[in-house]
Amino acid sequence: MSNVKAEDDITLIEREMKEFWAELKGVYGTEQLKQTLALRDSCKESLKVLSEKWAKKLKEGDLMIDKIQEYRNEILQQNKHISENQEHLTEIKSNLNNEEEQKKELTDSIQELKEELMKKKEVISSKNKAAKERVERLCKSKELFEERLGLEIRRIHDEQLQFIFRHIDHKDPDKPYVFTLSINDQGDYEVTSCTPPLDCIAEFQLKVRETNNFSAFVANIRKAFTALSYKQSA
Repeated sequence: MSNVKAEDDITLIEREMKEFWAELKGVYGTEQLKQTLALRDSCKESLKVLSEKWAKKLKEGDLMIDKIQEYRNEILQQNKHISENQEHLTEIKSNLNNEEEQKKELTDSIQELKEELMKKKEVISSKNKAAKERVERLCKSKELFEERLGLEIRRIHDEQLQFIFRHIDHKDPDKPYVFTLSINDQGDYEVTSCTPPLDCIAEFQLKVRETNNFSAFVANIRKAFTALSYKQSA
């Protein structure tokens, strides 16, 4: 666009020079005309050099503008990449923070589970110890029960005790009357089987849990077996 404008200016100057020359031709003589022609040629040459010089400068200016625009586009593109990289870095940092929080929560949960497990182990260990001590006390009473109540006590699977009464049925003194006893997870006495079955066994079980009077518990069961034997014989 700059080159076109420069060419239009040169054409206008040349037209004005021609008009000026026509006017001079009618006024001055030959000598003056030659001088005027020489002056005109000198002006034309100067204008040509000046025109070429400005045309070159305008062309360089256009190239410079294009180059500046190219640099500007590159800078915009680089700024866009920088912005995208910053967003990506922000996202990565956020993800890392989230992972750290999740890791901390997981570590805290694992620690809580460990502590809870240790407490449960301590409770179970304490209950097992108490159960074993009760079983041992019951075994120590074995001779007394056998002598006074005609009772045999056997230790069977799963830390259970089997109580076998004899001399209950006067028609068949060797007939066994049996119940099996264990210590449950709560540390309480629990009758797991009874042969023949007794309707009152649940009541006896509840009472021994309340009083912890085991001797009375065994004696009551023997009395119930005896009463059942008389009832069946009648």
